[in-house]
Amino acid sequence: MGDLPFDVVNDGEVTALAASLAFNATNILGIAMGTSLAAGYCDRDGQITGQLNELAFVPVDYRDDAPVDEWSGDVGCGVQYFSQQAVARLAPTAGLEHPDHIPLAERLADIQSLMERDDERARRIYESIGVYLGYSIAWFARWYEIDNLVTLGRVTSGAGGEIIIDSALEVVRCEFPEIAERLTVQTPDETFKRHGQAIAAASLPSL
Repeated sequence: MGDLPFDVVNDGEVTALAASLAFNATNILGIAMGTSLAAGYCDRDGQITGQLNELAFVPVDYRDDAPVDEWSGDVGCGVQYFSQQAVARLAPTAGLEHPDHIPLAERLADIQSLMERDDERARRIYESIGVYLGYSIAWFARWYEIDNLVTLGRVTSGAGGEIIIDSALEVVRCEFPEIAERLTVQTPDETFKRHGQAIAAASLPSL
């Protein structure tokens, strides 16, 4: 790389660092729900730690018949509950069918379009993901000190994302009030989504 300074950091960590800088917050867990589930964490000092935060492969459902992750072979992993895979998997139960050849991204776009028209079937999908998230926040809080949660990614775009957060917070308030007392949920604006990671990443190399 010549004289160009660089550092190697997981994209989830950069997301958490960018959120910490943008919101002036610490003890922050950032999760991105898209093709998969990406995650990162900034500690009380606003520093990324170098620890593994691959929550895509952390179990959040311990049922024997929980869905199997096709990549790792593990069951009940976060990726199956907080990604476009979750949306597609819940669609038939909600009464929405897509042909098998339709890519997951296109199924998500279709359901987002239905949600913009306040389709009840689409709403049920997002409410279910929100319930998943509410209980998983408490699970993650066993391993992370979480005062702030940042959610982003295609699954959280539009009206459906608001429903996910509202449903998750309702679960936390009702079931885990001790967490609800200290938890703040942040939703990035478009500027953050477009430039936040780049700004944070540029701050990492030693000059």
